This record gives sequence, C-alpha cells and structure tokens, in this order.
Amino acid sequence: MRKLLPLLVLLLGSFAGFAQPKTPADFGYRHLRMRYQRDTVDILVLSKKGEELTRKPVFLFVQGSTPQPVIMYDERGAFPMLPFEIDTLLTRYHFVEISKPGIPVIAHTKSLTPGYAYLDPKTGQAPLAYCQRNYLGYYVARDAAVLRYLSRQPWAQADEITAMGHSEGSNVVARLARHPGPLRRVVYLSGSPLGRMLTVISGNRQEADSVGAENNFTFWKEIVARPQENNCLGDTHLLVSSLSSTQTPLDDFLHSKIPVFVGYGTRDRSALLEDYMRLEMIRAGKTNLTFRAYPELEHNFMGFTNGVVDQKKWNWDRVAHDFFAWMRTH
Repeated sequence: MRKLLPLLVLLLGSFAGFAQPKTPADFGYRHLRMRYQRDTVDILVLSKKGEELTRKPVFLFVQGSTPQPVIMYDERGAFPMLPFEIDTLLTRYHFVEISKPGIPVIAHTKSLTPGYAYLDPKTGQAPLAYCQRNYLGYYVARDAAVLRYLSRQPWAQADEITAMGHSEGSNVVARLARHPGPLRRVVYLSGSPLGRMLTVISGNRQEADSVGAENNFTFWKEIVARPQENNCLGDTHLLVSSLSSTQTPLDDFLHSKIPVFVGYGTRDRSALLEDYMRLEMIRAGKTNLTFRAYPELEHNFMGFTNGVVDQKKWNWDRVAHDFFAWMRTH
C-alpha cells in the first residue's frame, strides 16, 4: 500500500493539473475588474514583465464586431493580443483591452466557432448578456467609464491615454473623440464614417450585387420602423440603428478637438466614404485629423494576389508603425 501512495499522489496531481483552467495570468496578463451600472467589466492589461506597476502611457484597443474572448489559445499558446507586433512597444506602453459583455475573458479555440466567436453552448447563440448590450451607446458609455478608471491607476500616465478602434470598434473611438474625457488621442481604422448601412450597400455596389443592395434597403426600412428591436439573432435592429444613426463618425469628428489618425485601405468597401470624410474635414478647416490611405489594401490591411485577398500579404505592422510614429508627434 505504501508503494502505491506515491503513484496515487502523482496521478491525482496529474489529473488536477490537466483539469486546471487557464487564467489570464498564465499568459502574462493582469486581470482587473470594475463595476459599470450593474455589470462587472473585465479589463485585461499586458505590460512588460517586471514593469507592470511602472507609470507609462496607456494604449486601449477597442474590439470589433465579433463576440470574441480577449485571450484565445490553443495547444501552441495564446494568440497575440493585437494584430501587430507589440513586444518592442511594451517598453513604452501598457496595452489594455476590455472584454465583450457576457463573453468569457479567456477560451480555448476548440470552444469557439471557426471564426473564433463564442456562442452559448446551451443555445448555440450569442449569450443574452452580450446581445442585450451589443450596441454603440452601451460600448461608448462603458468605455468612457473604463477610461476614467484607468486614468486613476498609479501605473497609468493619465495625460497619455490613446484609444484605437478597427472596423466596428472605430465607431466607439469616434464617439469617444467627441467626448474624450481623459483620452489624449484616437486611432480610427477601417471605419464606416457615414454609418454601417451605407458601407454595406457600398460593398454591394462594388460587387455588382444589386439584389443584395435592394435587400439591404428593405432591411433598413424595417430597422427604421423598429429601431429598438433586439431578437439576439445576428445584426439586430438595435445594433445596426446605433451604428447608422444621423450622428455618424463624420459628425463626431467635426465636433472633435483631440488628434485623430484615420487609416484605411483603398480597396476597403468604405474607402470612398473615407475619402468623402477627408474632403469634408478640409472643407470644415479641421486640422486635428491625419489621414493615411493604404493603396491596394482591404478592410484588414491585407493585399491581393490575382484579384483575391492574400492573407500572406499582412500589413498591420506597417500601419501600426505609421500611427505609433504619428502618436509621438501628436
């Protein structure tokens, strides 16, 4: 029996280690929590090891439209926090990301869809807590509260907080630029400056999809008739109406005063709308916006080969180099 005890202890320890769930700390993140209204907001911070409490500028990344966990991992480890290399930037910045409401902070890819979205395992749909809060007004108010919280942290340089949003996240940072609070500057990438619906229909036109365009006009009529409807299935009326209101990012930037970097690929479906916004900023005499168009790149800053998006032509590091250089002078 005495000979069996060490083996039994070893086996029990192995099973316990195998069943132990991963935590943000396992991948080098600090996990902070704050209360917003009746919600608990999860905030993940990535810092240079040993400099977690060193006072530095803060770079907040605002997620796009997919209900993804902040940390996704597989057998090889965690996916990068951002689509560009940040190892050398950790010397200068603390990087922050806010978890989507109702979505786990961390998940193995085997528990996600092929597009890395998290769905409720019982219903096969997005969690109720997520879809109830998945609209622009909630994200803007919540993120503004998080910015105030971050500005009070002793490791945060309160006068050097930047927010970057890509795709749907760009709508959030555009509104924050209008009412910045402690926010010093904004990076707005691949946005929909005249609202989501016009961007979607613009994409239909570029693809010569007249049927799709007409269907989207019909969908828009339904949204206008019932803008608050939220059936938690796909892009709800509540979400789309919030991203397609008369108060667009263009309008937000006309009223903004902080520095803004606007970046977009010229093959993005919203490229012409970005160019229009640039014209309007010139007309209005706005000098706080810097525009950078990337020729022959699409929505996610990938290039093309023989007319097809080529994921090997990944240009995020190039784009990041540009806006971090801009940040140093603005």
